[in-house]
Amino acid sequence: MLCNILHPMTMPTDTSMNSVEALEALYGSDTFGIKTMEKYLSKSAFKKMMLTIQMGGKLDMSIADEVAQAMKVWALSKGATHYTHWFQPLSDATAEKHDSFVEPDRKGGMICEFTGKNLIQAEPDASSFPSGGIRATFEARGYTAWDPTSPAFIKRTANTATLCIPTAFCSYTGEALDKKTPLLRSMAAVARQTTRVLNCFGITPSCVETNLGAEQEYFLIDRNLYLKRPDLIETGRTLFGCLPPKHQQMEDHYFGSIKERVLEFMTSVDHALWTLGVPSKTRHNEAAPGQFEIAPLFEPCNVAVDHNVMIMDVLERQALKFNLVCLLHEKPYTSVNGSGKHNNWSLSTPEMGSLFSPGKTPHSNKLFLTFLASVIQCIDKHADLLRASIAKAGNDHRLGAAEAPPAIMSIFLGDELTDIVEQIKHGGAQSSACKTTMELGVDILPELPKDTTDRNRTSPFAFTGNKFEFRAVGSSQTCAWPMTVLNTIMAETLDEVATRLEPVVGTPEFNKTLQNLLKEMLTKHDRVIFNGNGYSEEWVEEAARRGLPHIKTTLEALEVLSRPDTIELMEKYGVLSRSELLARKEIQVENFEKLIDIEAKTCLSMLHTIYMPAVGMQMQQICETVAAIRQAGLSVGLSAAVSKAEAIGALYDEIPGRITDLEQAIAAGQPEAMRFAMDAARATVDALEPLVAADLWPVPTYAEMLNIHSK
Repeated sequence: MLCNILHPMTMPTDTSMNSVEALEALYGSDTFGIKTMEKYLSKSAFKKMMLTIQMGGKLDMSIADEVAQAMKVWALSKGATHYTHWFQPLSDATAEKHDSFVEPDRKGGMICEFTGKNLIQAEPDASSFPSGGIRATFEARGYTAWDPTSPAFIKRTANTATLCIPTAFCSYTGEALDKKTPLLRSMAAVARQTTRVLNCFGITPSCVETNLGAEQEYFLIDRNLYLKRPDLIETGRTLFGCLPPKHQQMEDHYFGSIKERVLEFMTSVDHALWTLGVPSKTRHNEAAPGQFEIAPLFEPCNVAVDHNVMIMDVLERQALKFNLVCLLHEKPYTSVNGSGKHNNWSLSTPEMGSLFSPGKTPHSNKLFLTFLASVIQCIDKHADLLRASIAKAGNDHRLGAAEAPPAIMSIFLGDELTDIVEQIKHGGAQSSACKTTMELGVDILPELPKDTTDRNRTSPFAFTGNKFEFRAVGSSQTCAWPMTVLNTIMAETLDEVATRLEPVVGTPEFNKTLQNLLKEMLTKHDRVIFNGNGYSEEWVEEAARRGLPHIKTTLEALEVLSRPDTIELMEKYGVLSRSELLARKEIQVENFEKLIDIEAKTCLSMLHTIYMPAVGMQMQQICETVAAIRQAGLSVGLSAAVSKAEAIGALYDEIPGRITDLEQAIAAGQPEAMRFAMDAARATVDALEPLVAADLWPVPTYAEMLNIHSK
């Protein structure tokens, strides 16, 4: 089989045609993509499908049966026995209900059936998914609807193959109960407004695409160590543990040589993703020990969101094959680098490419400057809503700590574009910085073309050449909600731009109106531009002087979702109704509170059943040592033993009080009180860790967990 040809241990290492052909044949082989559709569909049906996939046209329902038949034949040839409508409910997981292709033939045998009706719509139970009050328990009916723009794929385990059909999910009464539906609506909204703006410049695009490339950070841990940490199992992060002497301070892990065990895992991940048509491109060590990153190429936004969810699933499943566990939590270890999901976002047309491309002379590129000013305005105007889009308990620990961007939404433009912005504010842009080359002082090394600006990894929203990188998204999130918000706020600003420009299109007033508009937008909203060190305390103070919001916690951030102007925004562009938006707030608040409750109860259990007994045993051993020294009539060693017993004993005496505080906070149901009590308990236990004998310490330490060994 092809998969065996490309197994990490047997894949050809030469560049022969057979190796290339095998790799090309692998890509998308478990995906009902364009090449497969062209092979299995009639020319007429294929053409109609392409109108929907590539041009955003309405799906021609007359071809549903033919597509379903082709998909069934293909899936059966891949060994699939079942199919499922695969969707993303308002939780942190995907959902799937499997139905077999098998139908009785009324002759004592069976046939395989799959119709257009089966493909287009299914009816999973909607009552047990989070709905934020949209659905009551007794109101069970919900629907999934096929998204033909995201390819169906085969999900494999050791002995099964299932056809997964990406779908949207809605209630019986029509409200969106998933993350895909609002995303698709936001993509349509920003495409409409982008088209209006392009029309003002005399451009008629065939379509407008929202593009996304999502870089995924993650940690790996040996599974044997993971299973000894109840906090990792229950919450995804360590509730206790202190830094080892060596962690990431030597800066030797980032982009370092990848250990063989990890490289074999990464190769397995790449092959699994390529089979699914996921364009996995980059892999490397990240800043913290045990931390890594995978990055795909750009794709249409909804496909990229689906593929990122698939990437997370593949990472977790493939890790187990190497006796590893993949940790997707934003902050599994305190005081070292957290994990994010860098969302590289752009708008494009097939004819022009990225609309954020500055060109050789960005100061005179009116179209680029219009879209640049629109981004600056929408980020400044809706910084609080953008912050809410990344609100999650795990991200509260990550933002503003250990190489993560702060919770202050700002934009990095770089020196060249910032200079152009200043020129526009003061009357009009006249020049752009010229690209230069850089000589390294070694004759055998080539001259390097030097970009006109540096990069800034401390910025939550950074311009990176022809796209913007939203770096503040959490690693365990799907990209759907942050991209939904970003598309919607951009649609609003482009709507305002088009409304100002349309009356003067084709008149001598157009250029003057555009110039005045850009000057207004940039003068009013340039406070959000910051090219400096986002990690510094000075920036926090400067942001406060500028009036930029600094929203530190999830519960505070989510308040914007119920504000009248947010509801009006989402309704105006058809992205979310009032009830759909308020439901999302209720679900996120409830999820946050439930998670903190789980963390607090896990913390309490570990204090009672793990740390108290271990420290008690250490105290017993030291006391026995003290008694033995005294019985022997020795004076030497007694002081050291007593001193250590007193140091451990003082901390040991703190634990009952920590337990009481935690129990009271849990009983009161107060998340902030629980967090405060957990932090206090952690401080005590972490102070004990270096004092207790290694063979008595009951759980793996950071020194053990952060290092991935060969076996």
